[in-house]
Amino acid sequence: MAKMKAVVFKKHGTTAELEETYVPIPELGKKDVLVKVKACALNHLDLWVLAGMPGVKVSMPHILGCDIAGEVVEKGKKVLEIGCGTGLFTRKIAETAADLTAIDISPELIEKAAANFSFKNALFMTADAEHLNFAGGSFDCVVGSSVLHHLNLGAALGEIFRVLKPGGKLVFAEPNMLNPQILLQKNIKFLGKMLGDTPDETAFFRGALAGDLKKAGFTNINIAPYDFLHPWIPPALIAPVRVLGSLLEKLPLIKEIAGSLIIEARK
Repeated sequence: MAKMKAVVFKKHGTTAELEETYVPIPELGKKDVLVKVKACALNHLDLWVLAGMPGVKVSMPHILGCDIAGEVVEKGKKVLEIGCGTGLFTRKIAETAADLTAIDISPELIEKAAANFSFKNALFMTADAEHLNFAGGSFDCVVGSSVLHHLNLGAALGEIFRVLKPGGKLVFAEPNMLNPQILLQKNIKFLGKMLGDTPDETAFFRGALAGDLKKAGFTNINIAPYDFLHPWIPPALIAPVRVLGSLLEKLPLIKEIAGSLIIEARK
């Protein structure tokens, strides 16, 4: 874990309590900036906090240095959404204040998404997920919903790995091949066509998918089955079915036939 030099105190008192040490660099939050500090000083507020201010609690060890001068080297999290479509999930991601780039291979869908979008922290682009036109190490996170099962998986995972920063995260939701309906739908052509599938799409077994992620270079792989809420559930029954689904997702064996897989991995 990367560390930075800091002056800390572990209990209130005088400047005799100050200690120079190395501490882990905090993870950059969605509204934070990372500053490379060039100069730092103690001011009167630091001394008051060190002495202990009535009614003010601080976590220990506490890092001092209210007065700093430096260079902003990073702003928030840079996120790439693959297969954004008309921007349904893009809006949710943008609400986190991430620096978001949303791509889709369809110019028509990108045009629709951009036309109905009011957030200023999102950039829409037409792009091919199997041949991304971004420099290596460009993003903190790459996300998508129901898109990998349309792609050449090896090519897409290779590109995602390339554009992620070291330690960057992949998060996708994809159909689960062990779900009975999906198993039939993806393997019986006339049934898939009747239900709206395109000829190129498939679904994933989580064990095989974990192997593909590992082959692409990913670590910390976690793939969890979720979602028993079928699209045909009547609106009046959605709430109780969600409650039931949350219980089924915890049951061994039963959870394996959930409709989707949540996929997480690190570069």
